[in-house]
Order: sequence, then C-alpha cells, then structure tokens
Amino acid sequence: MESQDLRNAGLKVTHPRLRILQLLEQAKPRHMTAEDIYRHLLEQGEDIGLATVYRVLTQFEAAGLVLKHNFEAGQSVYELDRGDHHDHMVDVDTGKIIEFESDEIEALQHKIAAKYGYEIEAHSLVLYVRKKRG
Repeated sequence: MESQDLRNAGLKVTHPRLRILQLLEQAKPRHMTAEDIYRHLLEQGEDIGLATVYRVLTQFEAAGLVLKHNFEAGQSVYELDRGDHHDHMVDVDTGKIIEFESDEIEALQHKIAAKYGYEIEAHSLVLYVRKKRG
C-alpha cells in the first residue's frame, strides 16, 4: 500500500497517514492496537501523537482501508483490509489472535441463514480459546 491507496480511498496524503499505513502493511502480527502503532512510531523517531493515530485509524476504517475488531479479551485491534475473509480465535490466557479460514464453517453459516430465510451480508466469527492442558 502506498500514497495512491490513500488517494483512491479519498484521503489526502499526509506524513502520519502514510507512516501508519506502512506500519500496518508491515505489521507482524497483523493485528495492532492504536497504542502498538503509537509505540512503533515513537521507536522509529516519529513525532506523531496518540490522538493523531486514533484519528487516522478512524479515517482508515471509514474509508475501508482497515478493519477494527473489538474482541472481548481487551481493546480494539486494527488490521489492513486485504479483501480476504478470515475468522479469528483469541487465546483467553495470552490475548494472542489466530486467524483461520474454513470452507466448512462458511458453508454451514450460509446453510443456517438460508434455513431461516436469510442471506448473509457480512459476518464475524470469533472463537475464544484456551490451550489444552495435558
């Protein structure tokens, strides 16, 4: 992603927007809080405030560049919207977020919606998990 992506989304290219977009593109793991982004910017010597990070993320979400997830285990996390659908598992002990895809789960969700006379417009599936002991 680059400045053209910002323009295509109807956003003016600014240094904070460009830097935050680059950070999200390179993010490992793919899900970051606003505070994670702010901390990375500070480590890289950027003078971009936390309020600006939140404002830019809100603009990115409205423009369809990022997805915001509000998992029960904690604060909001953001990831670039790469256009691929995936679901999430959240480790309740560590907060780790695991992405997964399942054709079987997708098909079953459509089957259930159809059974009740509906079509799925969008959905979000989050499994809250804990490592098996023993």
